[in-house]
Amino acid sequence: MYIKKILWAIALIGLIAVAAFSYYVYSVMLKPNTAFNNEAAYIYVPTGGTYHQVREQLEPLLINIDNFDALAKQKKYTTNIKAGKYAIKKGMNNNDIINSIRSKNIPIRVSFNNQETLPKLAGRIAQQIEADSVSLVTALTDSSFLKKQNFDKHSALGMYIPNSYEFFWNTSAEDFRDRMLKEYNRFWNSARVNKAKTIGLTPKEVMTLSSIVHEESKQASEQPRIAGVYLNRLKIGMPLQADPTLKYAAYQLPEYQDTVIKRVLNKHKEIASPYNTYKYAGLPPSLIAMPDITAIDAVLNYEKHGYLYFAADAERLGYHKFAKTLSQHNVNARAYHRYLSSQGINR
Repeated sequence: MYIKKILWAIALIGLIAVAAFSYYVYSVMLKPNTAFNNEAAYIYVPTGGTYHQVREQLEPLLINIDNFDALAKQKKYTTNIKAGKYAIKKGMNNNDIINSIRSKNIPIRVSFNNQETLPKLAGRIAQQIEADSVSLVTALTDSSFLKKQNFDKHSALGMYIPNSYEFFWNTSAEDFRDRMLKEYNRFWNSARVNKAKTIGLTPKEVMTLSSIVHEESKQASEQPRIAGVYLNRLKIGMPLQADPTLKYAAYQLPEYQDTVIKRVLNKHKEIASPYNTYKYAGLPPSLIAMPDITAIDAVLNYEKHGYLYFAADAERLGYHKFAKTLSQHNVNARAYHRYLSSQGINR
């Protein structure tokens, strides 16, 4: 009888121990442990990050951080941190959370439009991935890389085609640059290269002309017509006389830093610069800004016509009036100049 009691006691203690252990396992591994109301929360683990950095981001998101610590240590996550962006979904338990932040790095969409310079592009990208603007500028302007890829500091901006691309958040500056080179080569497929050859331009020359077209007009519907005007001028050896190139040349000078040129004047046409397309025929040495894809394809698929001139349309701001003769162009230009004067825009 006494032995039976001992056996029952041992069994009871065993059951209690199993129950306690089961509850502990449930609490640590299987019990939902999220403290937020949104469908998901995100953490960003930096390259070379520590468990302490992960824990700091997790603590306000979890009900019981101590239970998470226990399981993270048990599963050796504390010594195996992976960089990236990770999602924690509402209602997840600790086991699910660890599995997510261990191996489910989430791709993000990185977007940029027509940035004017490589530093501005770097600043835009640094807002979206882990790499900072300093490391991005260093990678984007690396002279050995540019020389190897047949670019220089002036033409390098043309390597970046404005669009949206999928990256991991923890992408390095060099990996971003190398990926964009692949996207550039993918963009310049055989069809586009052949179109460039047909109009007598290289891809880089197309990028240069596209940058002028894009600066002249953001209206995709008339960009092919503007491209046609410039190509007509190139064919007959007429200077491009593109106002955006004058502005670009001016902005390289100290006296025009931190200014906005709203009206091109005769003094601007006298600036000594290879980008002054009033002084020098042909294309400028490189692109003056980053063109959108619409402007690039507008050059490659330019409108065939007899126009040699265009002027901003005061009656439809953002659009232009086109002319085949200089006399008609002068009429159109005077109308726009009168509009600028009426608005008090004199420089």
